[in-house]
Amino acid sequence: MPDLLKNFLLFACVASLVRGEVFTSMAHLESTLYAERDVASLIKSHVQQERERLNKLEKVAEDYAEHSRKSLSDPSFYLGNPVNAFLLIKRLTLDWDKDVLPLLGNNSLKDFNLELQFARQGLPTFEDLTGAATALMRLQDTYHLDTSKIAHGDIAGVVSTTLSAEECFELGRLTYNEDDYYHTTLWMEEARSQLEASENTTERRIELFDYLAFSYYQQGHVKHALTLTNELLELDPGHQRAFNNKRYFEDMLTRQGESPSGSSERPAVKRSVDSYRQSSEFQTYEALCRGENTQKIKDEHKLRCQYVSNNDPLLMIQPLKEEEMHLDPWIVVYHDVLSEKEMADIKMLATPRLNRATVQNSVTGQLETASYRISKSAWLKGSDHPTIAKVNQKIQAITGLELETAEELQIANYGLGGQYEPHFDFARKEETEAFKSLGTGNRIATFLAYMTDVEAGGATVFPYLGLKLYPKKGAAAFWYNLYKNGDGIYNTRHAACPVLVGTKWVSNKWIHERGQEFRRPCSLSPDE
Repeated sequence: MPDLLKNFLLFACVASLVRGEVFTSMAHLESTLYAERDVASLIKSHVQQERERLNKLEKVAEDYAEHSRKSLSDPSFYLGNPVNAFLLIKRLTLDWDKDVLPLLGNNSLKDFNLELQFARQGLPTFEDLTGAATALMRLQDTYHLDTSKIAHGDIAGVVSTTLSAEECFELGRLTYNEDDYYHTTLWMEEARSQLEASENTTERRIELFDYLAFSYYQQGHVKHALTLTNELLELDPGHQRAFNNKRYFEDMLTRQGESPSGSSERPAVKRSVDSYRQSSEFQTYEALCRGENTQKIKDEHKLRCQYVSNNDPLLMIQPLKEEEMHLDPWIVVYHDVLSEKEMADIKMLATPRLNRATVQNSVTGQLETASYRISKSAWLKGSDHPTIAKVNQKIQAITGLELETAEELQIANYGLGGQYEPHFDFARKEETEAFKSLGTGNRIATFLAYMTDVEAGGATVFPYLGLKLYPKKGAAAFWYNLYKNGDGIYNTRHAACPVLVGTKWVSNKWIHERGQEFRRPCSLSPDE
């Protein structure tokens, strides 16, 4: 214990035990002089430490202010980049705990900390950090993005923020904590590649080899796991876990009839996915998201663009710009449907009401969140604002369908890697509880309006038609979900591809059967 601290503690003990009696002894008075000197030294040391802490804290504040100033100049552009979104969440969670909280650990700042905690209520949590990492992995898999290119600021040709070795390491560790050893190896290997060109990284490399060895082992590459463990032990011969793992790997290789001696080349790793993600439907969905052509569009040569008014007074002066995208089932896109003001009003009204989007459980009929639908949504009534009432009137004029029994206008905002995997908008016959509480029948049609352009990704795709609809601000897609006899049109199964770069806002109007008896009557043929 330093002499200064000893003297200070001694003074504290004397002061507590002999209060009011120090003046009766010159020896004690002399001791207080030394104690006073030591207290002064301690206070000066504390002030110096505080000054250094505050200087560091000031630099943090300047860094936050500069970062927010730059990013807020164009929030949509900044947050539309998935790497930027991940790093934003990381700096306010992992970096906050590691770099900022230690600077705030001062009792004199108790009130400030309470205010800071209150101000931080709406900021990301560690759950958000994990979600952001998972979203990045989803984008990497869906769009076949190269790990090194992402790290060096290239997202499918779009210039992005670079990732340091430390940030690649943290991505690897986050995926490791989710038992995602495939992505752990990708990102830890990238971190390793960057660290090899750096100095004084022995401690981080030891940790990295530890993660990598176990991740390769978990994927069945025992020989390479042993090679990495041996490299770890060269850096830290006393690493007990590595020593135990080395013996375990050697025994396993011997039992498998392989020689544990010699090194192993880095093996190729493969992503392990469930049976659905191996299915033709999901593979087609991801291929369409990447812009690939999976099949020829049926009767593509018959598709046409035209002006239509539907004999509705609202459309007489400004007819619709209708572009046919598919004939059977009939899917069209109407261009310039929503005005800039209408879209701005909708976003303004929806933003404070946004909540995690849900799906309907096909068995119970209850709404619940799901990992395959990543977005937030809000519902707007015509009575909420004149713009919503006007948009509803416009949708009724465009579709020629009754909207009294339709669902409210749903607004969806897709987040980092936001998506909605292949699904039907209508309820199948076995889903007897779906829409039962509404009492308006099944969803006869879908009107999907795009309220932003998306720089990359985010398409609406139909896996069984080979059709891709790219978001175009102000445009809207329309299709029927049911035949005239009420049967579902199964080829309308569709998906919202993950948003790669950019921001995606859409509005949905799901139109129901009730009230359409005279607007879309049954035909004489029961099979139509």
